[in-house]
Amino acid sequence: MIVWINGAFGAGKTTTARELIELIPNSTLFDPEDIGAAVVRLLPPKHLAEVGDFQDLPIWRRLVIDTAAAMLAELGGTLVVPMTLLRQEYRDEIFGGLAARRISVRHLLLAPAETILRERIAGRETPPTLPLGQSGQGSGHWAYDRIEPYRAALASWLVADAHLIDTSALTPFETAARIAEDLGTGTVPVCDIVQTPEPTAETVAAGVLLFDERDRVLLVDPTYKAGWEFPGGVVEPGEAPAQAGVREVAEETGIHLDGVPRLLVVDWEPPVPPGYGGLRLLFDGGRLDSTVARRVLLPGPELRGWCFASEAEAAELLPPVRYERLKWALRARERGAALYLEAGIPIG
Repeated sequence: MIVWINGAFGAGKTTTARELIELIPNSTLFDPEDIGAAVVRLLPPKHLAEVGDFQDLPIWRRLVIDTAAAMLAELGGTLVVPMTLLRQEYRDEIFGGLAARRISVRHLLLAPAETILRERIAGRETPPTLPLGQSGQGSGHWAYDRIEPYRAALASWLVADAHLIDTSALTPFETAARIAEDLGTGTVPVCDIVQTPEPTAETVAAGVLLFDERDRVLLVDPTYKAGWEFPGGVVEPGEAPAQAGVREVAEETGIHLDGVPRLLVVDWEPPVPPGYGGLRLLFDGGRLDSTVARRVLLPGPELRGWCFASEAEAAELLPPVRYERLKWALRARERGAALYLEAGIPIG
């Protein structure tokens, strides 16, 4: 398993992690800052200049998943990971990727009082992996700027997602002992996230568009990957794509559709390593009356939220490739004829 120690810069994550591996048998420290330092050395400066933090680089997030999985395969036991994660979509991507490898994560948050946090920051040096044009600004400038994003994460998702430990009056050793005790007693739950195996070849996936009485489309927010999505999922072996979409809608939202939904688009998604691509189908699940729409459920750990969105609102929520698919599906719905796409572009 992985014990992920989260918290603001200055919360004492790395020091606590070093103490913790002395208390948990067969445990190893893995600091993703080392991946950040390597990425900064490997990538061209022009590429680095386009982002504000190495966490914003998809290669860093992917390497964190791959490295953690490789270390556990090599060493077994417990991996202790001290790393700040304040963006929920990055948490989803990393924890979802680990869940796909059947690796359970226990997520902890070290949360000293802000006054204590500021005192600690004042006495800390800027970490060596501050790449991206900030290392010369001083530790205070860099870390204080990140207190507000930390506050925002606390208010929006972080407290609900992680097991919180107030470290205001605790030394790093006392904090580590508290974590070890909570892990031993089962107080720290495994992150409730769906385990979707990573594909090993091209896949066929079916999504279903459902509309409210104002013709807004239903979108869902998965816990295991970044970005909003349509209800749907991968077609299982021997399963008809339309029926797969209907099944996924029922599993994800509690809505049971009658009949076979009408096909809107077939989109060939080209392989982009490490992804394999495949066929992506969108079906028209029809309009839900207000009574049915109010009964939308989110059973299980797969989804955290849902909403009905206009096309303009969907453009803000969906990743670009999914929005292009939605856009042409809406045009096909208006015209009453299905469209064939390649990489989101109509062909023929």
